[in-house]
Amino acid sequence: MAQAMKIAIVDDERDMRQSISQWLALSGYDTETFASAEDALKKLGPDYPGIVISDIKMPGMDGMQFLKKLMGNDSALPVIMITGHGDVPMAVEAMRVGAFDFLEKPFNPDRMSELAKKATLARRLIMDNRALRRELSDGGQMMKKLIGNSPVMERLREDILDLGQADGHVLIDGETGTGKTLVAHALHAVGSRAGKKFVLLSCSALDEAQLSKRLFGPMLPEDAQLPAIEEARGGTLVLEDVEALSEALQARLLSAINDQGTPAETRIVAICNMQDEGRTSEDALRPDLFYRMAALRITVPPLRQRGEDILTLFTRLSEQFADEYGCEAPKVSAQEAAQLLQAPWPGNVRQLINVAERAVLQERRGSGTIASLLMSDHEEMQPVMTTEGKPLKEYVEAFERMLIDNTMRRHKGSISSVMEELCLPRRTLNEKMAKYGLQRSDYL
Repeated sequence: MAQAMKIAIVDDERDMRQSISQWLALSGYDTETFASAEDALKKLGPDYPGIVISDIKMPGMDGMQFLKKLMGNDSALPVIMITGHGDVPMAVEAMRVGAFDFLEKPFNPDRMSELAKKATLARRLIMDNRALRRELSDGGQMMKKLIGNSPVMERLREDILDLGQADGHVLIDGETGTGKTLVAHALHAVGSRAGKKFVLLSCSALDEAQLSKRLFGPMLPEDAQLPAIEEARGGTLVLEDVEALSEALQARLLSAINDQGTPAETRIVAICNMQDEGRTSEDALRPDLFYRMAALRITVPPLRQRGEDILTLFTRLSEQFADEYGCEAPKVSAQEAAQLLQAPWPGNVRQLINVAERAVLQERRGSGTIASLLMSDHEEMQPVMTTEGKPLKEYVEAFERMLIDNTMRRHKGSISSVMEELCLPRRTLNEKMAKYGLQRSDYL
């Protein structure tokens, strides 16, 4: 849930502070007031989740000194300055120092609301971008997004941690929708380049001429960006759908890689999306480029090989969509759990996301089943089932784990409530939670 934006109002005149605060509160804003710049500076840190409206003429530290202090702490903090009537030089100086805009006394309250709206939207974008950058540079957060306790996912996380510490170029391959780009983000976040440039380029989104220019240049003076290989200097350049590069561009890429020497100045992570078409990444790339990139290689497992991770993912996704749509998440029966586990998932996690969202929409209108969402497009009314059979015991255990996990989430870790709902004695519940790696602290 996005944090609500605040508006800090700084003015030594009590009546002015209160009138501004009341007007903005009526417009739906969360306001806080300060009688002096000194008081406000104690509260307004570099990541203040909002904007500032301040008078310029105040005793003690005046508005201009206050503005300079704020800009020194956080140059992206929107500050709206209130100036005296006709004081154009002061307004110009405030804008030069870094003010977002200014209001000239006496001002129209609607004009103030309009500026506040623009400033809070700008601040929201800045805060969201900062949060994203922190997330991308936080290896722990990125690894948490790789949900699942199946052996193939445990191995994938180990591979990411191992290759993240290496400094060579990496080839990531796997079927469509498996999360290869997420793996590339995680690889960058856990390595020595975390916090440095991370540039993502889709090779299938541009024609050859555009791709050549975007990747290698030359750029024209009016172009707003550097060639990707220059833009990512010192960091990581991720090439999605690298198989879309022509032979000529693959040769140029190989030459650029070789020119970097060892250790590489810019790490190249190539994502190949050909396995789902019956071809391997080795088939899709020039042999010399393949062998240059595949020294460090990660193959992302398809969803059908991830066992009970499917139920864990479906539960998390359906809860997210239920929260978004304002309804209850669908309850999965034992039969539906088996169907989710048996489905071949040709679209992998991306397909599971779609199924979870549609299941929530069905739940909201009170019709439809999960089985109906798993019907094959080319088989009339026949549930799609995988040929990779599993012992009945695995299906039962997967459903049992999902049921306990869901109930613990719903009751926020209340053991007594879970015992009552599932009709389990405490010892049995404790044993099953230990067996499935479920900890009460994760639900509090």
